[in-house]
Amino acid sequence: MAKILVIRFSAIGDVAMTVPVVHSWAMQYPQHEIVFLSRPSLAPLFSNLPKNVTFYSAELKGKHQGMKGLYTLFKELKALHFGIVIDLHNVLRTKFLSFLFKLSGVPTYSLYKGRWEKRKLVRRRNKVLASQKSSFQRYADAFEKSGFPVLLNFTSIYGNQKGDISGLHPITGEKGELKWIGIAPFSKHKGKIYPLDMQEEVVAHFAQDSNVRVFLFGGGKEEEDCFNDWTKRYPTVVSLIGKLRMDTELALMSHLDVMLSMDSANMHLASLVNIPVISIWGATHPYAGFMGWKQLPINTVQVDELCCRPCSVFGQKPCFRGDYACLYGIKPERVIGKIESIIF
Repeated sequence: MAKILVIRFSAIGDVAMTVPVVHSWAMQYPQHEIVFLSRPSLAPLFSNLPKNVTFYSAELKGKHQGMKGLYTLFKELKALHFGIVIDLHNVLRTKFLSFLFKLSGVPTYSLYKGRWEKRKLVRRRNKVLASQKSSFQRYADAFEKSGFPVLLNFTSIYGNQKGDISGLHPITGEKGELKWIGIAPFSKHKGKIYPLDMQEEVVAHFAQDSNVRVFLFGGGKEEEDCFNDWTKRYPTVVSLIGKLRMDTELALMSHLDVMLSMDSANMHLASLVNIPVISIWGATHPYAGFMGWKQLPINTVQVDELCCRPCSVFGQKPCFRGDYACLYGIKPERVIGKIESIIF
């Protein structure tokens, strides 16, 4: 039996994108074992995976902080006698851990990120607008290098079922014949956030429909302030900030009819429970390889005619034009139409 350590510390969306690969691997190699190493807060992503997948917490802000802490983590992991290490992050921390394992005689394999190809996609001049290999395939490639090719056949963390939301009725109410829409209007970077006044038009449109219930997904003070403002104006809209853990949030997502998300973690979380996602892309582009699992290109919303797009792989670069035309050029009516094409 092979015992494999798989490492990916962040970010939420990137760790979520490992799930279809790890799940597919676990189903195809039930005689072998994976231990997934990541931050404690991300453990719920792996709680519904096959029994040969377990989770190990890296307390990077606690006892595993810094080089000394990483060495402590290595000693803990070494005692578990891994036969292979697969680094799906390939950053300084994970390279250091992989190096220690390599010194101890354990074969290690790492993710190839395709940075040069992505640079050509986002450079200002002489862009090469070509679709890059998806992160899912890059993760699968790392497994194949280790001697375990993976057929990616994942559907949902709940299989053919839905998550249990029986305890959430005080928050959600009964679904009945209602259409449930999730809206996750924020992202880490400004270049990926559809302007809030335009997003509010989308919220307002569906808030007045008695056959629809809108749930707002997010976290953080700025988002909470925005959501509180919206729910005051549109009493039928439900803000979920501070009301759900990640596991119950995933369960609720599995009962949505559609999710509207930026190029952000919520796109990937919703994809793990097999619901359609309408995704909005501004500074970034699906060609970089970060589309949600099995999400359809027809459900993306973006301004195709801008020659400056994409200008960033992750959306963190300020707009050199200064006007974020890639986002302001998307009319709310277009977003509404995409949602209605799925729920009606």
